[in-house]
Amino acid sequence: MSPLRPRLPRAALLTLSAAVLAACGPGGPPGGHRVAGIVMKRNYEEGATVRAGQSLFTIDPVPFQAVVARAEADVAAAEARQASASRNAKRMKPLFDAKAASQRDYDEAVSADEVAAADVKSAKARLVEANLNLEYTRVEAPISGVTSRALKSDGSLIAGPADLLTTVSQFDPIYVNFGLTETEQSKLRQEAAAGKLVLPKDGRFEIAIRFEDGRVYARPGRLAFTDTRVNAQTGTSDARAEIPNPAGEVRPGQFVRVVLKGAQRPNAIAVPQRAVLESPQGKMVYLFADNKAMPRPITVGDWTGSDWIVTSGLNAGDKVIVDGLAKIFFPGAPVQVGDPNAPPPGAPGGPGKGAPPKKDAKDAPPPKK
Repeated sequence: MSPLRPRLPRAALLTLSAAVLAACGPGGPPGGHRVAGIVMKRNYEEGATVRAGQSLFTIDPVPFQAVVARAEADVAAAEARQASASRNAKRMKPLFDAKAASQRDYDEAVSADEVAAADVKSAKARLVEANLNLEYTRVEAPISGVTSRALKSDGSLIAGPADLLTTVSQFDPIYVNFGLTETEQSKLRQEAAAGKLVLPKDGRFEIAIRFEDGRVYARPGRLAFTDTRVNAQTGTSDARAEIPNPAGEVRPGQFVRVVLKGAQRPNAIAVPQRAVLESPQGKMVYLFADNKAMPRPITVGDWTGSDWIVTSGLNAGDKVIVDGLAKIFFPGAPVQVGDPNAPPPGAPGGPGKGAPPKKDAKDAPPPKK
């Protein structure tokens, strides 16, 4: 079996998992809810690595402490009213049973108790919200990563969700976003259905990335996500690879090429790329048959290492000419197969310039009498 390594026609954009910290209320950007107020202090070094939960900024907590105190007082008052209503309902119960109180009076007492209990729940919910807003004055890193510069200085007023404080970018693991064309996916599905291709179980492709200078990143990753929808603007399905990056060698903003590994072609025929030629009719190779170079058109698929996968045109046992193609001047040209173990020209023991020609036995001088 030969491994399949589809090559994407375009570069993949390397992106980060970034948490955005902003002062905002409910429904704000990723990184948790934040509150409006005055920035009292920046608690991190710009560009430093921070841990999840580490404090990055402190917003003036005094107004929020006052709100908490008021909410606590509201809870106490609501609980007192609920206790009074509950006692009144309990007093009305024996009176109602003894026919000393009307049905209406009893129902009103029970309803007042229920309303008071609901008021207690509402007051407690407001207290929880006030405590949360107080906690949000300590702006924490939602993930571990590397910080950017602070976009707000000490003393700045944070008005709402539009005010960005900083970003925390996750480097390990790092994510590579790329696109799979509908043509590529359709081809894979068709070949898998025909038995020409065996896909990895549950689509668990291994991911390798290649930098612009051709260097392959040493740590393989995994395919983490493939969108079932096709982007109408690009004609591709969005995909994401997760790559380990403990040393930070892969940087945000880089363009890399993605190689998917894990699919296999049973009984595939592969030929070296240097043996495949371009002709007006498409790709072709020269076969060695009856000591002649005979052209054969072929159809190729993917690359595997330095070889082409041949999907049609060749059969098992065909002899393909790999080297010396420049000496074939026309189809059907005679071909002489050299000894692959012979030393190269000019080497000791091999033919070379100025080397005396070897003589056959019939050319040897007669022996002296």
